[in-house]
Amino acid sequence: MAAGRLLMCATGPGRRLFFPALLPYDLPIRHVSEKHNDGQIFMTDSCVKRLHEVTSGSEFLRLQVESGGCSGFQYKFCLDTEITAEDRVFGVNGARVVVDEQSLQLVNGSTVEYCEELIRSSFQLTHNPQASQGCSCGASFSIKL
Repeated sequence: MAAGRLLMCATGPGRRLFFPALLPYDLPIRHVSEKHNDGQIFMTDSCVKRLHEVTSGSEFLRLQVESGGCSGFQYKFCLDTEITAEDRVFGVNGARVVVDEQSLQLVNGSTVEYCEELIRSSFQLTHNPQASQGCSCGASFSIKL
């Protein structure tokens, strides 16, 4: 399986349009959770590159979903070193994203990318098929019912 790059086109402050699959599929993505095959998280090459720059040893990027934000749920990213029994591990070329089972239900099929903008640089979750809408900054979302 391969994941395509994402092309982000800024359309003004706080507004973005994403155009998936406009660039060649060249980044291999694989599910590395040996125990469970019940979800999928994709990583762009910008995410993989940045994770290689900021992590060392057993460090990985943890993605969590918490209640809050302006749309009901919000994404939380942090660097971590401990994996629990309820975590699912997704990785590419040594870069890893870890998501707990409950959060995975709300972000399954999403893409993690690293975005650099004038006002911030951050990991962001894009193309969340479980979200019905999100805020303009991309940090929170509401789920499809």
